[in-house]
Amino acid sequence: MIRAWLRKILSRYTGIYASRYLVLLIDFLLMSVAFFITWFIRFNFQPIEFANFPILNSYFLVAFLYLVYFLVFQTYVGIIRYTGYVDTIKIFQATIAASATIFLAIYFYKYSFHHENYFMPLGIVVIHALFTLFNLISTRVLFKVVYISLIGETRKGKKNILIYGAGQSGVLTLNTLKNDPKSGVIVVGFIDDNQSKAGKSLMGVKIYSPAQVLDYIIEKQQVEEIIIAIQNISPIKKSNLLTLFLERNIQVKNVPPIEQWINGELSIKQIKSVRIEDLLNRAPINLDAENIFQNISNKTILITGAAGSIGSEIARQVVGYKPKLIIFVDQAESPMYELELNLRRKIERLHVSTKFLIADVSNKCAMDRIFKEYKVDKVFHAAAYKHVPLMEANPYEAIRVNALGTKNMADLAIENGVGKFVMISTDKAVNPTNIMGASKRIAEMYIQSLTTLKNHQTAFITTRFGNVLGSNGSVIPMFKRQIENGGPVTVTHPDITRYFMTIPEACQLVLEAGCMGAGGEIFIFDMGESVKIIDVARKMIKLSGLELGKDIQIEISGLRPGEKLYEELLSDAENTLPTHHPKIKIAKIEAQDHAHIQSEYDKLLAAFNQPNHLVLVAQIKSLVKEYVSNNSVYEALD
Repeated sequence: MIRAWLRKILSRYTGIYASRYLVLLIDFLLMSVAFFITWFIRFNFQPIEFANFPILNSYFLVAFLYLVYFLVFQTYVGIIRYTGYVDTIKIFQATIAASATIFLAIYFYKYSFHHENYFMPLGIVVIHALFTLFNLISTRVLFKVVYISLIGETRKGKKNILIYGAGQSGVLTLNTLKNDPKSGVIVVGFIDDNQSKAGKSLMGVKIYSPAQVLDYIIEKQQVEEIIIAIQNISPIKKSNLLTLFLERNIQVKNVPPIEQWINGELSIKQIKSVRIEDLLNRAPINLDAENIFQNISNKTILITGAAGSIGSEIARQVVGYKPKLIIFVDQAESPMYELELNLRRKIERLHVSTKFLIADVSNKCAMDRIFKEYKVDKVFHAAAYKHVPLMEANPYEAIRVNALGTKNMADLAIENGVGKFVMISTDKAVNPTNIMGASKRIAEMYIQSLTTLKNHQTAFITTRFGNVLGSNGSVIPMFKRQIENGGPVTVTHPDITRYFMTIPEACQLVLEAGCMGAGGEIFIFDMGESVKIIDVARKMIKLSGLELGKDIQIEISGLRPGEKLYEELLSDAENTLPTHHPKIKIAKIEAQDHAHIQSEYDKLLAAFNQPNHLVLVAQIKSLVKEYVSNNSVYEALD
């Protein structure tokens, strides 16, 4: 009955916490009780021995010093029911500091006033410190255990979980889950790759080997969730684990790196579901930050398409390398405003000069003013239209921005003595089957042709990569929205595959290319194996805790105009050369004569000025010989 009453009281007032000053008062009283009991213990409970020492004077000194150090180390600010090792360390530090100061006071008293005896036995100081430590820590732990025990019985909807990793991070994860009355979970075991740990227990929780878990424990314990608590786990191993667990319809969550913990402690809110990026099944690309810093620091950098997915990430990374000035250019007003808001604090903290300009790269006069006013050293050209179906229906816009806009930027870079010009291309420019890919290939051809000219100092560099996870309009955000809306999740073809990389990786590649490129190169990226889009959809559904075929469906919608089943990073006529980075290669392709490409551009511009889009597309095909339309009205021109 008493237990039920306590549980009811705790449940009702679970959101109310004791005043820190009440905790300080209780700690002070526990310290004081420990002081007088210590004297009794020291003299074998014989009061007559006390007469030789000024006990009350000693108490006032000890009490004052302990109170000071309680305040200094703030031992009273922690929430008792969530006491952790940080709170224990604070108590330990305060006790040691107080004891050390008392020792100094005793010696100062004896040798300064030439007394034969200490005013307080040294053994008292040691015993009292130990007793105080025991009192303060044990009362906190006792309250915490009672609270968790009572409030834990009121939890609804408990689910059994396993923690992968029986190391320090796993133990702290277990403590975090136990300390939160709202977690609603029961940890039924640890999983650890170390076979010597299998069969043992850790904090009362049994440790299993991976084989035991998969063959028996998951089904027996009715495990619904697994938390991966291993620090510094390799991406490939993590991806394999995730796939293994998701196939068994088990939700998987992830503990963040220790450096991201709040004040050195893990919060239950930081244990989150894994991201689709964790299923890439390859190690991330890490590039030479020092080399990038040397090439960007104290330079004037121009970023076009700065408000887009790639451009905005390039912007975030470039700010960290402390250039003299960054000029952000985009024709989209609202996204540009959002970029400025997002970067404002970082810009102010690093004292980087910036300009946010609304302009269109196809407007040569506007771009010329920017080049002449700001004396640009480097250009990262990310401005482009990229959506395949939209560009298939709007070929004039694709050519205006992707081809003619790039030509404007490249020509102005030469005229204004820019040191390096880095263009961001796409794998869709390889053997293009759509207007968007063909327009980017035309841009690549023009950029490369400029390297055949001898009358300028600008180094032109192209980066080519595949699909970027999380970019605007990409498949991942679309799948997320469809899953949130209850489905169906639409895939254009069951066999369609794509290469994937993360936005930060893509932008690191761009920055690295801007450093290592001497001019004329097309850098491509080792992106591992291509991934089936339908497999990505299935994994995202499972990551959302839903069951395919029951909670949500996948529908095959058919290939969109211009879309192809398989993307390529190299054409049949291209080979690769190595670079100093094993994951970055150079596409070996001979640049065409600039005069020839300029002549073809003149023809393209003439077609662009005609109202018949078939004339324009025919000219595109004449320029890009490998462009063969797929699932498009333009197939008739092939």
